Amino acid sequence: MTKKVLMVVTNHEKINEETPTGIWLSEFGEAYNEFKQHGYEVTVASPSGGQSPVDPNSVSEDEPQEILDTKIHLEDTLPIASVSAEDFDAIFLPGGHGTMFDFPKNEKLQELLRSFFESDKVIGAVCHGPSAFAEAKLSNGEPLVKGKRLNAFTDTEEADTTLDKHMPFLLESRLRELGAVFTSSANWSEHVEVDGKLITGQNPQSTVAVSKEFVKQLQH
Repeated sequence: MTKKVLMVVTNHEKINEETPTGIWLSEFGEAYNEFKQHGYEVTVASPSGGQSPVDPNSVSEDEPQEILDTKIHLEDTLPIASVSAEDFDAIFLPGGHGTMFDFPKNEKLQELLRSFFESDKVIGAVCHGPSAFAEAKLSNGEPLVKGKRLNAFTDTEEADTTLDKHMPFLLESRLRELGAVFTSSANWSEHVEVDGKLITGQNPQSTVAVSKEFVKQLQH
């Protein structure tokens, strides 16, 4: 049976009037290509459906063509309200600062995460993608991340971007407040955490490693 992966991406396109944002392209493209190489069926959804904006800062002059080519899959995403956890084997959440604004507010995304987790399905997230965990709760009301070993974009990395003062919250701090066992490496270095079927990566540099671990868990 072909494995089916749901990728959820942001619709949010501005941090403020001067600062565009969106998805960090490599975090989507590297993961998407890894999943397709393994023959997985990939569905891309977003809180509102339609276009997922690409953060212009995430596209460099020497961006590999294979990553640029994945932008087409961000042009007309499914609304998340139209998907069911029962139809998928796993969920993957790429980051970008846009996720900080719309992932935590989306109740359907919280429902999906609860369903995936309680059905013992694979959940992957990288960089700001774990912002979706900020409001995710299990059926017993406990935070999904409580007692889980994970990582995400760190507070010091956020300070490096100078966007920390514009964020609705600091991701590392919020996850720690929720009881997560947060581990990290030096800023901008590859770091992956695996706790059962929950796989998280710290930053864009971690996407390939997170994707490979995600695939490994799916093959179990």
